Amino acid sequence: MEKILIIGANGKTGRLLVEQLSSHPEYTPIAMIREKSQQSFFEEKGIKTVMGDLEKDFSQAFTGIDKVIFAAGSGSKTGKDKTKLVDELGAIKSIDLALKNQVKKFVILSSRGAENAEKADEPMQHYLMAKKKADEYLKASGLPYAIVRPGKLTDGPYTGKIKVAAVLNSKGEISRADVAAVLIHMLDTSLQGSQAFEILGGKVEVSEAIQLFLKSGQSVV
Repeated sequence: MEKILIIGANGKTGRLLVEQLSSHPEYTPIAMIREKSQQSFFEEKGIKTVMGDLEKDFSQAFTGIDKVIFAAGSGSKTGKDKTKLVDELGAIKSIDLALKNQVKKFVILSSRGAENAEKADEPMQHYLMAKKKADEYLKASGLPYAIVRPGKLTDGPYTGKIKVAAVLNSKGEISRADVAAVLIHMLDTSLQGSQAFEILGGKVEVSEAIQLFLKSGQSVV
């Protein structure tokens, strides 16, 4: 069983990630949490936790880790300084630690629009620029990676179906449960092809949609 460190485990998407991973036949989730008070949610489900704060030293969280999913975010209610500290610098520090610990793959939860962040309007531009800088750092790191850029997130049910493209040209949304499934699917180091793409809710099964996109580079809708 490969140990998967979930950074941002206590967020809405992070909790879904950990729950889905806990029943996966190949992976064991390790939930990185910032506060002791968050521990009980995971331990009651039999999920191991490790303490780590993105704004401090969290190097110990990487001990024995095989792969990483970075799903942390500063949230919509915080200022630009927190966005930079978490979404950009926190991600960059995580990538550096992954390199140091020879992590097999680093999967990052980015955002639709990050590819063209310079063209975005405020206040989204600052957020998307932070995501883009983290994405570009990951691409240049030499780590095996996947960059998943969902559209508007909802708390809707898991459907297991998506649309995917390098850049999607349609509006839409996607449930956090489906995003979690895509992030987990991208842990597979055997996947070949462009590992940076946008996703929305769709009509094609996750594994099939990803396979078709990676093979052809064409939109799957």
